[in-house]
Amino acid sequence: MTQSLEDYLEAIYNLSAVRGEQAQVRDIAKTLGVTMPSVVKAIRELMRLGLVSHEPYSGVELTDKGRRLAKMIQSRHLLLRDFLISLGVSSLMADKDACMMEHVVSAETLDKIRIYMSNIVTSTKSKKK
Repeated sequence: MTQSLEDYLEAIYNLSAVRGEQAQVRDIAKTLGVTMPSVVKAIRELMRLGLVSHEPYSGVELTDKGRRLAKMIQSRHLLLRDFLISLGVSSLMADKDACMMEHVVSAETLDKIRIYMSNIVTSTKSKKK
């Protein structure tokens, strides 16, 4: 799956979660800063991959497979964002950088960052007691 399609999937997931309803093409376009025809093209590809369902002039809905993949993508993003923030990167820059990094960082690196972040949280909790 391409970086672009992952971004679409994550945007659909986030828009659906915020509203508790299907994501609309215009909202996806606005979120990603792309045109509506670009969104429609991406949705067709996501449908072909079995990740979303969509009827013309209605919202986009994640399939179970799409929801699982979107959660994984978002999890990577949040882990990387939190890691960067822990290094002192501003929230805005950490979010932007995490969006780029989430597509290229290896599973091994993500696992090491996850362990590192878990140790930081555990260490912080211990110090508060």
